[in-house]
Amino acid sequence: MAKILEKRLIRTPDVYYFKIDAPLISKKAQPGQFVIVRLHDQGERIPISLADINPYEGTISLIVMAVGKTTNEFVMMKEGDDILDLCGPLGKPTHIEKVSRVILVGGGFGVASLYPIARAFKASGSNVVTIMGARSHDLLVYEKEMADVSDKVIVTTDDGSKGIKGVVTAALKQEIDENGADLVLTVGPAIMMKFVSETTRPYGIHTVVSLNPIMVDGTGMCGGCRVPIGKDTKFACTDGPEFDGHLVDWNLLMSRQKTYQDEEKVSFMQWKKKHEHINIEGK
Repeated sequence: MAKILEKRLIRTPDVYYFKIDAPLISKKAQPGQFVIVRLHDQGERIPISLADINPYEGTISLIVMAVGKTTNEFVMMKEGDDILDLCGPLGKPTHIEKVSRVILVGGGFGVASLYPIARAFKASGSNVVTIMGARSHDLLVYEKEMADVSDKVIVTTDDGSKGIKGVVTAALKQEIDENGADLVLTVGPAIMMKFVSETTRPYGIHTVVSLNPIMVDGTGMCGGCRVPIGKDTKFACTDGPEFDGHLVDWNLLMSRQKTYQDEEKVSFMQWKKKHEHINIEGK
């Protein structure tokens, strides 16, 4: 079991920060890796990227957005509650080395996963530029944290309520045109990462993407997370989650992400109905 030491709302109404007691994982975990969580003995296993690692405290941090059944169950948990299973660290860590200029591109709450990566690149002596985007200013997360570990932060919002009005790819292109880049690394929705990769392709800039396909065991046994990378089929859990964005078959990846969409909706609605019934009975 792993105890929740801290929980706080970081974006209204559905994104929460969790600090979890995980001394063994925190000693081994590196930026870019993830854990698989099972909340209780009837729960499903879900992968969550590491938003922070503190081996001195023996803790890891996770950012959870309430979307489906399990994530809604997660954000209902409280400080002091125990998570039944916490497996990790999983996946290959981000390759960190000093580069003249690295641009990190994050979308939505995926920006949190870039925090330990940005900190590691900063510590390596690299010049770190962070581009973070959201639909509006109230959906931005981790602004202060990314500012603390970046040499430059560029904010974009679709509605122009903060920073540059527009999408992250427009800001990325402008930044490359004006200042160049040796490496681009992006975390966020698949569609965003696809267009980040297409933006950098003409420049020949190595672009690393962190993929989020359907995943079950996290050890390469089930094959559910397989993704086409160039001419090869890779497992995101053991070969990734990071890959060359210019080699990803994005259309197939996004298609496979929708495989259990209907079942996920049914599961969530059944859980919601049961949960509402329990609340009514409790009153």
